[in-house]
Amino acid sequence: MKTIPYLIMLLLVFWGTAAWSQVNKPATKDTSIAFKVYGACEQCKSRIEGVAKGRGVKKVSWDVDSKIFSVTYNPAQITIDKIENKIVASGHDLENKKANDKVYDALPVCCHYREIENMATDAGIHAIKTTTADSAVVATVKTDSAIAAVIEPVIAAPKASGHFIKGVVLEADKKGAFNPLNGASVIWLHSKEGVKTDSTGVFLIAHEGNNDKLIISYAGYQPDTIAITDMNELKIILAANNQLKEVTIVSKQRSTYLSAVNPIRTQIMTDKELFKAACCNLSESFETNPSVDVSYNDAVTGSKQIQLLGLSGNYTQLTVENLPGPRGIATPLGLNSIAGPWVESIQLTKGIGSVANGYESIAGQINVELKKPENSEQLFANVYVNDFGKTDLNLNLAKKIGKKWSTGLLLHDDFLNNKKLDFNKDAFRDQPTGNQFGLINRWKYEDGKGFLTQFGIKILNDKKTGGEVSFDPAADKNTINKYGLGINTKRYEAFAKIGYVFPEKKYKSVGLQLSAIDHQQDSYFGLTTYNAKQQNFYANLIYQSIINNTQHKFRTGLSFLHDKYNEDFKTINYKRTETVPGAFFEYTFTPNEKFSVIAGLRGDYNNLFGAFATPRLHVRYEPVKGTTIRLSAGRGQRTANIFAENTSVFVSSRQVNIITNNTGLAYGLNAEVAWNKGISVDQKFKLFQRDGLLSVDFFRNDFNNQVVVDMENARTINFYNLNGKSYSNSFQAEVNIEPIQKLELRLAYRYFDVKTTYSGKLMQRPLIATNRAFANLAYAFNKWKFDYTVTYNGKKRIPDTQLNPPTYQRPSYSPDFVLMNAQISKTVGKKHPMDFYIGGENLANYFQKDVIVGANQPFGPYFDASLVWGPVTGSMFYAGWRYKIK
Repeated sequence: MKTIPYLIMLLLVFWGTAAWSQVNKPATKDTSIAFKVYGACEQCKSRIEGVAKGRGVKKVSWDVDSKIFSVTYNPAQITIDKIENKIVASGHDLENKKANDKVYDALPVCCHYREIENMATDAGIHAIKTTTADSAVVATVKTDSAIAAVIEPVIAAPKASGHFIKGVVLEADKKGAFNPLNGASVIWLHSKEGVKTDSTGVFLIAHEGNNDKLIISYAGYQPDTIAITDMNELKIILAANNQLKEVTIVSKQRSTYLSAVNPIRTQIMTDKELFKAACCNLSESFETNPSVDVSYNDAVTGSKQIQLLGLSGNYTQLTVENLPGPRGIATPLGLNSIAGPWVESIQLTKGIGSVANGYESIAGQINVELKKPENSEQLFANVYVNDFGKTDLNLNLAKKIGKKWSTGLLLHDDFLNNKKLDFNKDAFRDQPTGNQFGLINRWKYEDGKGFLTQFGIKILNDKKTGGEVSFDPAADKNTINKYGLGINTKRYEAFAKIGYVFPEKKYKSVGLQLSAIDHQQDSYFGLTTYNAKQQNFYANLIYQSIINNTQHKFRTGLSFLHDKYNEDFKTINYKRTETVPGAFFEYTFTPNEKFSVIAGLRGDYNNLFGAFATPRLHVRYEPVKGTTIRLSAGRGQRTANIFAENTSVFVSSRQVNIITNNTGLAYGLNAEVAWNKGISVDQKFKLFQRDGLLSVDFFRNDFNNQVVVDMENARTINFYNLNGKSYSNSFQAEVNIEPIQKLELRLAYRYFDVKTTYSGKLMQRPLIATNRAFANLAYAFNKWKFDYTVTYNGKKRIPDTQLNPPTYQRPSYSPDFVLMNAQISKTVGKKHPMDFYIGGENLANYFQKDVIVGANQPFGPYFDASLVWGPVTGSMFYAGWRYKIK
């Protein structure tokens, strides 16, 4: 082994001597060499060849199509390294050397080969993609054209000709591969001014006056006219498939938008939507969304839950980047555990989702996309303070390491020490005090040849103390001196994704998703203890490809879910282990631009509940341009976690009864099974020459079995399997318009009819408003943003309290009420922008005054903090600061 270094040294000496002799020997002959130089147009050709010429260089030539640079030179007078450096210094990349970004940016618009190459690549690979540099997003608009074009308007340096549009025109073959079209015509409508694409499909055209329509034509294709709006602000990428005849437009993204071509109706909320409010965590991310309700679980723990389609959040599948999110034991505090500044976007699907994501979605699916290190800010900082005394601190860091690696670090810390927050003067804290710390460290590797992987860890440490204002854990814990609660949560996660896209067949890919979670919660509520531990492992293998052509696509794969629960409630221990292997197949049929179908089927085997099948169907139909109709139907199944999902068992003196004839299973109760059916209509229209959208949807859930939470007896809370009917009907109408430029208005009305059979009687489910109205206004100008949201909440049925003494009884229905929130923000700076924002929530200072029953006797038989129908706190005002380094 000791001889190896000497051998290496000898080889280096030999190589150096040979190289030196080669350089210094008489240069009797010229040397020719060829290598790749990146560029885009004839101007690039002139520049590359011009800078390469000089002493010792005999002949140069650069080919626009192949990007190959050929040079003949005399090695005695100049080295190839110097020739390469001269080319790089002019702003052109080599395979082994990269030009300075500032030099590259100074090149004429038509010479920006990096963007042009990325556009062509993106058009062939991605159906839906968010671009970070200009906050653009892909939407899809159908046309009758078979031409695929990628167009990107650019604000050029000041010239006589003003704005320019550059782009690349492509065609798609039956296998979904994209090829450039040489000689395609790009002409302004009603004009003779136009250009033709070069051999790489690239063109550059000056914007002519107020013209906003381009005609793209090519031999063998029907010419198509493409409308381009707001030329100064929009960055547009058009990408169409020859078979699907669709044009995908990327424009300055709206804060919330619908995926236009996906048969699964998916609403995407971007970070712009989240910035309309302080959005400290995920539970506050839906304040400006009319589809999702967020309410307190109870009056003392501070935990919140979402409601979708009139059903509690337990029936909505929550995922983080399509991996399991807070579920099971983490359900009550899960929404608070995901920091708002970590979120890149939220994808909201009503009704059943894709079988590839599992079987648990019944009311819908919420998928949270976190900030990615490869495209997020190098640094993002956020500081938030409100008049309750709560402070949030966030720091996001991202770093690219070489060309293939990137890493990100997301940090969050919040704390509240105000023990005297008590709006209704019942001697109980309206919010628990404490501290929450969260961390995510993630890595990504992409080799540029189809292989990519990402992996990371998540850590959460949350400590909360609540109860009476004067409660002191050191002196009063586990006594009847003062009522108090403590919740200590520790959560650790590890995740990984591994994928490969076949370079020559972009439609074909294989991916593996992995996650492991350890969640521990130790808590007490007065004299009631609840300690729980959950360990979860999830794996999902997905393969997708086409059948003959892109009209027929499919996804198939295998999944594995393992949950191990250990819960101690009072003096009883509940243990269970669920293992669920499964397989799925999903077929997508798109015969034309108007019609598409996704049909999926998965089969799973639960070691507690046996085998079951999950069929799901989604249909999209566009009878006329701008009118989209979607239908969906399918089955969902989940296991209820009765303690974690119902904090009312902890914060009341009710007797807990589990009524069952079974042993084993989950608490002796069956799995919950429901069928969801839905229809939606989205109608685009023009109002004041600006785009508008009218959306109407109706969904119905029918439960075959449900774990009923029966609180109709004021002294008990009963859990039992459904014996009778249980259903929910949800109707919503929503309109999004821009009545004047830069003023966005969102109006919505929603109606719920949700009923369940309680002890043989079909009744309206409690604490759900039948009627809700919503309005959101957003106005932006000169880096100022103004947002105002008002919601009307109809009356809610309150569980029967007639068995209580009159002092502790509550009316059968709550009053209706209105909530108002507002925020103003100002952006300062360009290179490193800072946002300053102030806002207020519940501006009318409306709150539930009798929120806790028996608050004066917390250890008495009538104490109940679970009957929450309105806000627990009154008006709250806040201020904050955001800072970015892109």
